[in-house]
Amino acid sequence: METASVRLGLRANWQQFALLVVVNAFVGAMVGMERAILPLLAEQEFGVASRVATLSFVASFGLTKALANLLAGRLGDRIGRRRVLLAGWLAGLPVPWLLMWAPSWAWVVAANVLLGVNQGLAWSMTVIMKIDLVGPRQRGLAMGLNEAAGYLAVSLAALATGYVAATYGLRPQPFYLGVVVSGVGLLLSALFVRETQHHADLEARQHFDASAPVPSFREVFVRTSWRDRRLFAVCQAGLVNNLNDGMAWGLFPLFFAALGYGLTQIGWLAALYPAVWGLGQLVTGALSDRIGRRPLIVGGMLLQGVSIGAMLFSDAFAWQAAAMVGLGIGTAMVYPTLLAVIGDVAHPAWRSTAVGVYRLWRDGGYVVGALLAGVLADALSIPWAIGAIAALTLLSGGVAATTLAETRPQTYKEL
Repeated sequence: METASVRLGLRANWQQFALLVVVNAFVGAMVGMERAILPLLAEQEFGVASRVATLSFVASFGLTKALANLLAGRLGDRIGRRRVLLAGWLAGLPVPWLLMWAPSWAWVVAANVLLGVNQGLAWSMTVIMKIDLVGPRQRGLAMGLNEAAGYLAVSLAALATGYVAATYGLRPQPFYLGVVVSGVGLLLSALFVRETQHHADLEARQHFDASAPVPSFREVFVRTSWRDRRLFAVCQAGLVNNLNDGMAWGLFPLFFAALGYGLTQIGWLAALYPAVWGLGQLVTGALSDRIGRRPLIVGGMLLQGVSIGAMLFSDAFAWQAAAMVGLGIGTAMVYPTLLAVIGDVAHPAWRSTAVGVYRLWRDGGYVVGALLAGVLADALSIPWAIGAIAALTLLSGGVAATTLAETRPQTYKEL
């Protein structure tokens, strides 16, 4: 692409932006096909009794995705965003086939390693490419649209597979969706998605000191992880946020089944939380451009903690649905806003790497959440595990309140 033809902004790049929104919806659907049924598959088809063993698929997914995020960020800066996106889709192609025909639970865990690579590479690149396209003025809006598309697709896929499983069984029919999604996602990315690194280069020239040296990978890792208090605040909040999601993925279906809910009801609850999460981001991402990042991050973490704890006070379906709505709203407040903070603080020359480091910590939360929730559920009970993670989420909100300074650029307040 000629440099002269490169322009920043959502309006100037709406076609590529819209295409990337669609691509990320397909990325999200790959995860959604598992959310309502995989823990039940562990119990009913493979006879896995240990909660730690059941949640091993979440841990394998989270660890691989976290490392893939880190790799994706660095590769995105070095070889370009589009190539990394295509590699992510290639890793995702075998996943639904492995889930359909897995002869043992170990094969399901292995499938989730590949799913983690798919999510880490492909989702990271849709995030970074959208940040590249829109420039600094609409960063929160861009992240809201990206994450909304992904998590609405998670919700719809969870709902669809819950209905299919209730009608036809846990395997193989629910995973036919993944065959279609992975194939179409790869074709869209290969045929129509264009490289966006030129846009990052343009933003660097227009809004940053072009003479500033590019830090090493180690320097970016240290700065993002803890040296910069703002970036530390978002890394710890992101980790705890996905710790919650890992617990929700692995324990909530078992908790709901213990309350006597059927597969269809579990499918609705598994879909409701990411649906509210997804739809809410259409508002919260743009809202962070107007009122700032800090109120949404602190308030969102506190609301998540309260909503998770509320699940323990009633077994009524309406009560659990309300708790899922609250959890979805809290997550929507946090999710795009954390990414917007990274975009605010990181220089375009090393922003992709910084996003990768943040997503390493954030998706490491799946591993921590799976192990912590599994150990507590086995040692005490599932309600004890849920209560402990609710308390940890409230603590994370307090850490964000004391360490996160506002990062929304002052010059963009008029937006």
